[in-house]
Amino acid sequence: MPREHRVGVISDTHGLVRPEALAALAGSELILHAGDIGGPEVLAALAAIAPVTAVRGNNDHGRWADGLPERATVRVADATLFMLHDVKELELDPGAPPPTAVVAGHSHRPGIREQGGVLYLNPGSAGPRRFKLPLSVARVVVRGAAVMAEIVEIGNRAP
Repeated sequence: MPREHRVGVISDTHGLVRPEALAALAGSELILHAGDIGGPEVLAALAAIAPVTAVRGNNDHGRWADGLPERATVRVADATLFMLHDVKELELDPGAPPPTAVVAGHSHRPGIREQGGVLYLNPGSAGPRRFKLPLSVARVVVRGAAVMAEIVEIGNRAP
């Protein structure tokens, strides 16, 4: 049986590092941040838990964000995870094999769905509350080429 890899997924922190988010991501071997980070201090706090791969969101500006890619592909075991901030901007090469999963944020709406054999994951927002949407992150388990995800609600009493 293939080894299990634990990946934490977070998005739309907008400069806010919630202790509940850090606690939910504890134990991750890798953390993916799907953009609208808000500042380098967010990445530093996440990097204290595990290595971080991050993509730039539409609100990530300034010198600290200049080096962040708009898209990233991460291999975990036999799975390919493709990251971008806004899934509406997704353009996959029709001649290339599809990724195992697509990770995106932007909408602040957590969700997991499968389409065409690809898992689409939005961890929701772990930053300042927007409207009445929940605050959340996601936990992903990769076993070989299989990717399983769950949304974890955090700090839903906090503003």
